[in-house]
Amino acid sequence: MTVNTAVGPVVVPGAPLRVIALDTDVFDSALTLGIAPIGAARPALDAHYPEYWPQSRTAAIAYVGPAGAPDLATIRSLRPDLILSNQMRDGDRYDALRELAPTVLTQTTGAPWKANFQLHAQALSRQAAAAAFVGSYQRHVSQVTAALSDAKVSGRKVSLVRFVEGGGIRLYGRQSFPGVVLSDAGVGRPDAQNVDQSDFEVPLDQIARADGDLLLYGTYGDPDRSGANTVLASSAWQALGAVKAHRAFPVDDQLWFEGIGYTGANYMLDELQRFLGA
Repeated sequence: MTVNTAVGPVVVPGAPLRVIALDTDVFDSALTLGIAPIGAARPALDAHYPEYWPQSRTAAIAYVGPAGAPDLATIRSLRPDLILSNQMRDGDRYDALRELAPTVLTQTTGAPWKANFQLHAQALSRQAAAAAFVGSYQRHVSQVTAALSDAKVSGRKVSLVRFVEGGGIRLYGRQSFPGVVLSDAGVGRPDAQNVDQSDFEVPLDQIARADGDLLLYGTYGDPDRSGANTVLASSAWQALGAVKAHRAFPVDDQLWFEGIGYTGANYMLDELQRFLGA
């Protein structure tokens, strides 16, 4: 079967089973479609695979190194029949990867996660299962949207903040995975984040741009080295309306900012409904 990827047509085996997932979006796609990768990369500062997946689904998945710098010898030893990733993460080693197995890359990750999922499903020969999951998600979105409307909270503006080790304070716009999920649920965004971009960083003296009716924040890496502990203890953070109203909540970073797939999105919809009290 030929799949049209970001780097051109790639011939992939029918119904591959020995799949390597080199980023978090393809990890979610494969597991959602019923295929546990034989090996997977993780973001460098993540100590384990995402816990929104039961350990029974992930315990046997071999670790092949950090996302963006996987160990090719480890991948070779697993004898894969398909490798999944994206150009942003692995474009510079595409030729080396395709020597190990047919390699399917999307252009990027994050905001185009729904279109990417369709490409992953085609490469995995799981198009029918993909259609079922898309339909299920759309029904879930309709249920959550109706519940938020009934509870009269759909007008609340939801802020997304991520503390990133080595990266500072990051605010997320509409063109991001969590931004798309919030948009699907019909909730608003604070003005500073109601922008057509994925994310942007702000210094602590501009933390007011993180305010919202509801504020959800994740931490990637160590809470001290990411600045999370410093910011959360600061007077500027304590002055935010959402914080003063006790409507600022920590969320699982691996779910909200790294999940990037339909299973992750379904869990996020449930959490959003709970956070908004609907």
